[in-house]
Amino acid sequence: MTDILDIWAVDSQVGADGLISVDFLLPTGTYINLDVPRDATICHIKQLLWKQAHSYPLFHLLMEIDSYMFSCVNQTAVREELEDETRRLCDVRPFLPVLKLVTRNCDPGEKLDSKIGVLIGKGLHEFDALQDPEVKEFRSKMRRISEEKLLSLVGLSWIEWLKHSYPPEQEPSIPENFQDKLYGGNLVVAIHFDKCQDVFSFQVSPNINPVKLNELAIRKRLTIHGKEDEVDPYDYVLQISGRLEYIFGDRPLIQFQYIHKCVMNRTLPHLTLVECCSIKKMCEQEMIAIEAAINQKSSNLPLPLPPKKTRTVTLTQSVWDISNPFQIMLLKGNKLNTEETAKEAVSHGIVAFSKDTLYYNINCSDILDELEEMLNPMGTVRTNPYTENATALHIKFQEYSKLPIYYPPFDKILEKAAEIAKSSENAGMAGRGGKKFYIELKEIMERDPLTQLCENEMDLIWTLRYDCRENFPQSLPKLLLSIKWNKLEDVAQLQALLQIWSKLPPREALELLDFNYPDQYVREYAVGCLKQMSDEELSQYLLQLVQVLKYEPFLDCALSRFLVERALANRRIGQMLFWHLRSEVHIPAVSVLFGVILEAYCRGSIAHMKVLSKQVEALNKLKTLNSLIKLNAMKQSKAKGKDAMHTCLKQNAYREALSNLQSPLNPSVILSELYVEKCKYMDSKMKPLWIVYNNKMFGGDLFGIIFKNGDDLRQDMLTLQILRLMDLLWKEAGLDLRMLPYGCLATGDHSGLIEAVSASETIADIQLNSSNVAAAAAFNKDALLNWLKEYNLGDDLDRAIEEFTLSCAGYCVATYVLGIGDRHSDNIMVRKNGQLFHIDFGHILGNFKSKFGIKRERVPFILTYDFIHVIQQGKTGNTEKFGRFRQCCEDAYLILRRHGNLFITLFALMLTAGLPELTSVKDIQYLKDSLALGKSEEEALKQFKQKFDEALRESWTTKVNWMAHTVRKDYRS
Repeated sequence: MTDILDIWAVDSQVGADGLISVDFLLPTGTYINLDVPRDATICHIKQLLWKQAHSYPLFHLLMEIDSYMFSCVNQTAVREELEDETRRLCDVRPFLPVLKLVTRNCDPGEKLDSKIGVLIGKGLHEFDALQDPEVKEFRSKMRRISEEKLLSLVGLSWIEWLKHSYPPEQEPSIPENFQDKLYGGNLVVAIHFDKCQDVFSFQVSPNINPVKLNELAIRKRLTIHGKEDEVDPYDYVLQISGRLEYIFGDRPLIQFQYIHKCVMNRTLPHLTLVECCSIKKMCEQEMIAIEAAINQKSSNLPLPLPPKKTRTVTLTQSVWDISNPFQIMLLKGNKLNTEETAKEAVSHGIVAFSKDTLYYNINCSDILDELEEMLNPMGTVRTNPYTENATALHIKFQEYSKLPIYYPPFDKILEKAAEIAKSSENAGMAGRGGKKFYIELKEIMERDPLTQLCENEMDLIWTLRYDCRENFPQSLPKLLLSIKWNKLEDVAQLQALLQIWSKLPPREALELLDFNYPDQYVREYAVGCLKQMSDEELSQYLLQLVQVLKYEPFLDCALSRFLVERALANRRIGQMLFWHLRSEVHIPAVSVLFGVILEAYCRGSIAHMKVLSKQVEALNKLKTLNSLIKLNAMKQSKAKGKDAMHTCLKQNAYREALSNLQSPLNPSVILSELYVEKCKYMDSKMKPLWIVYNNKMFGGDLFGIIFKNGDDLRQDMLTLQILRLMDLLWKEAGLDLRMLPYGCLATGDHSGLIEAVSASETIADIQLNSSNVAAAAAFNKDALLNWLKEYNLGDDLDRAIEEFTLSCAGYCVATYVLGIGDRHSDNIMVRKNGQLFHIDFGHILGNFKSKFGIKRERVPFILTYDFIHVIQQGKTGNTEKFGRFRQCCEDAYLILRRHGNLFITLFALMLTAGLPELTSVKDIQYLKDSLALGKSEEEALKQFKQKFDEALRESWTTKVNWMAHTVRKDYRS
């Protein structure tokens, strides 16, 4: 339901005739009211105002029209200066609406602050208004980092700038069998020349580097045109045709993701040879914007903290010197769920206590500087924004000293550890055991992260901590769970041990960032391990790294600095970080944390702000269009609704906002020109928009995106990320199962984008189109094979069946391990090349749909006889093909088992996201059971084989469910 006072809402009666009544305030103090077109540009509105102002007093005091611009307060309560006068009024959406005419000579720093506030969806004045020293200090530090990054960009060569702005996508793992896809050991590449019609095809080695390919292409062109000019191949760069992505550097061609995908899909790579002067021009334009930003000084720069005074010495006392027991006094509590006998008096929901002092079995000297484990074992450490209905305890701390009490600095902790080691008679043997303990330790260390350690095991791990460091460095998480954190001597020794502990592989270090490890130095060690990650690997885990920011006790931490620095060094990482943060900036608990990190990124990436602003504007337009369609869905037919949608998209305001932008899903993809006739909306409740683009760049194809408004896409995003990881792990083990984890991105509160996979159909549509009776469609086992035959002839059919077999194996294993439910025939799709893939992951971790208490899905995963019919090439007795398919499934399952701890860690790191089916550690238990982590490999394989047989035996139940779904679908249509 929209706000009736929102004049910009699609169902607002205000401006129904296309006009909006706007109040204008002039610098002379004159007030003018005008009716202006809601879709008029700011430039046009200014001309209308100027014409009207001629007849008002004091007009002669005004300067030239170009000396002024409009200022307004927008819908997010941010003061916005409308420098870009090509924007339309309906996109600006001024509050009330009121436009103020101001002179252009305002502070450039304020302009930047205003642009950042509009872009991140949160005004920077809100951070200033907090008057929080921590927020102020963090913003100052981040600003220095951002400005240093801007300075480092000045003077970059064009190739260095290209690497930063458009980093080439590398394929993390090359399977050994890629040679089978080549032509006589070579790959064929089509080279187009920029600004001319020349196209040449080459057979080249997959290990040739881009510069060598440049040289071959230039030489061939000169030979054909009869020229003998000397041309430097380094003066050119290869661009992927139709995309904003470049191939350059010293790596072999096959290691570039685009080339690798083309080889595996047996498609021809199309590259365009671009002169470096075109790249230099793009670089120079950005440098102008960067240098202008460097020269700007903001009037409301967060002030740095006052310098430390060195003359006066403030007396303090270390908490380690206080041996008194830790105690607090309870004063009162609000909204407590307590027994009546525990209350002394109750008045309006407030419980008054008898001011008893609570004594804890811990001395003050043993209290850590963080108390997350005691006070907040899971969740954000920010102030609870929902104070109205929250339980509250009012407490008073005991005064232990007249002096300020502090926690010892790190060097004092290490000194303490050295003293303990020196005083120990067996310091050289401390923490070591013999061979008899090795087997026991090994068994403990091989357990998954969900397995609880008993007291004796924790004592053993701590006692043999040096053995753990030397023989089981991956045991660090278990060692950290075994230490007595309320004993300062043990904590000091641990911190010293951490300094000599070898760096963990990044995948293993991720576990140290979950809520079980709140210690500041442990988290800094973990981030130090993550610095080894390549940009491709960091992209794989960025979703979790953003979520665990919520566990950090302070804004200024190693993780926040790491993420900002890596984002500023790689624009692809920067775009992903921007959207992961902005999609949750509306949540009060993390609004400040995510907002100040977004501000830091924007300040250090001025040139990228323009790209991101265009994306934000486009998404706002799609949200408005979706609201309009939902509003009219009940009033008009689907055909009329589609016509109304097309009419809307043809308006200039929509065309301009939705054209020529980089896709939020992938910055390499240019969404250039709307193909309005192909655009549509879908029938589901939230009426998702299917937007199609015709890529006007040479070699570009149709590209579709799906915009959803009203659905939380974060669970889909997590599932697709895990599918992407599974694909990577299988490829690392030499198994390519032709997975298709399409793009998915949450961009706001219950809104986001999904990549539309081209040349694909749902199983339901394939079956329905092959049958005259909807009820019989699901039981037609020939429908799928016949559909593949229709699009694949001869050898192409064999390749399509191979694609189907491998991808079916991958998704059988993946959906079983992740417990993906709601697998009806509209949630499984097949591409014309044979690739099978699943969509819509609203139910995971075994949360299967049920009706009247009966589970709809009674199979571990989907494996129907029409799938087997395709795998067996339509031959009933083709057991060899089916046996190979089954072996693929078993191999894939065992590979995932070996990385079981990683999957558990990634889901554990997402607990703070608030996903409906991932709220506690108990939800992750499903993964442990499906991967059989507590069992031997033989036992686990036996369990999977049983599940495989069960899926096959009970596949008839799937067919019944599909029949019911198809009949319902046919009835609705």
